[in-house]
Amino acid sequence: RLALTVPLAVLAMALTVVIALLVGVTAAARHNKLGDVGLMGMAQVGIAIPNFWFAILLILVFSVQLQWFSAGGFEGWGEGIFAGLKSLLLPALSLAVVQAAILARITRSAVLEVMREDFVRTARAKGVSQRMVLWTHVLRNAMIPVITVMGMQFSELLAGTIVVENVFYLPGLGRLIFQAISNRDLIVVRNCVMLLAAMVVIVNFVVDVLYAVIDPRIKASDI
Repeated sequence: RLALTVPLAVLAMALTVVIALLVGVTAAARHNKLGDVGLMGMAQVGIAIPNFWFAILLILVFSVQLQWFSAGGFEGWGEGIFAGLKSLLLPALSLAVVQAAILARITRSAVLEVMREDFVRTARAKGVSQRMVLWTHVLRNAMIPVITVMGMQFSELLAGTIVVENVFYLPGLGRLIFQAISNRDLIVVRNCVMLLAAMVVIVNFVVDVLYAVIDPRIKASDI
């Protein structure tokens, strides 16, 4: 079951990070302009969308109307990595939309705070381009709060697979937990919950280590 749930959560997290960083940094670069207002308005709508409802919309559009993806099920990794990722793309996108909206707002706030620092003005005075300042200097220094939220979101994605896997009929850990609850199989429910709790602890540990990797001012002894 983990061979499906973990790749699903990782793919959803990758989509979340890509979308959130692009939206957040772009909105911060256009602070108080039309682009900023529009992107943050879209992010607010994304926060309000339930995962399962967005999953049903994706099925209606991409599976029923366009017929680009399967409406449910998992072909298995034996059919190839591409086939497996294709089966997980719509579920991952339905999980990522809400988390990306939240992370985009956090990224925008963190980037705006760093943009007021003196070293940013110094980089601009030296003639460094706006894009280089944002993506090289500003974003790295703004990543501490962003990574903190990312760690919590990955834990939420693991828990969110319970609903999405049932919508797409995926044989993952989330569906196993749902079936165990329906069958009152308390031993399976307990073991699955303990497994998810252990994974959350591991994710939090990785996030703490990343603090020292991203920000050289933080030593390993301070974690």
